[in-house]
Amino acid sequence: MYTPHPATERTNPVGSNARPSLNHPHEGTPPIEVPINSIMAEAKRFAMVCAANMNRSMEAHKVALHAGLDVKSYGAGSRVKLPGASRDNPNVFEFGRVTYQEIYDKLMAEDPKLYTRNGLKDMLERNVAIKPAPQRWQDSEVDVDVVVCFEERVFDNVVADLKSRSGGSGEPLLVINLDVVDSHDEALVAAPHALKLCEMIDASEDWECECDEIMDKFAEEAGRRPIYTVCFY
Repeated sequence: MYTPHPATERTNPVGSNARPSLNHPHEGTPPIEVPINSIMAEAKRFAMVCAANMNRSMEAHKVALHAGLDVKSYGAGSRVKLPGASRDNPNVFEFGRVTYQEIYDKLMAEDPKLYTRNGLKDMLERNVAIKPAPQRWQDSEVDVDVVVCFEERVFDNVVADLKSRSGGSGEPLLVINLDVVDSHDEALVAAPHALKLCEMIDASEDWECECDEIMDKFAEEAGRRPIYTVCFY
């Protein structure tokens, strides 16, 4: 049975093991039991994943965090790549060896006008306020229920990684892709859509059975058609 993350477990208001009942007014009539899962769906744990854990995943992380969801974010590329002074000279950093603050300090020391103009300064200031450093999906423990990717290549990387892992508990994990261009403006537009989809899934008592219905409703309301698969880990 799925065990909610301790930090986000939603508590039954009448006790974790109690079943609320509607007492019949006539003495001797047994109470009517109400199933616990009809009262509140279990809270789900979410991950936002893009290539570098810099732009799309971090904007979605921020929006979901502010909405009260249990959320993390990752990159699924090989390294953290950011625009440099020219297309042929990007800034490249290794996952696990650099913090957002260190990236910020390096870029601001090199060319503050350039990185203010192209939006990296604001992006890094946002990231520093959310968590210390970019994290790579493939190097991290899987402790989420739903993964939202923002690029088909990232989606493929996450699915391939999950299939390669062994020793898991066999829990289902929903992996979704919303194709989003890697730009500051597109990330701002996509983040509320990702939140909307996560909230729809979070409200579901049985997302495995209701997944098609959720995706259809989301596509109709948001104008974005997600692709998704269910993995077991």
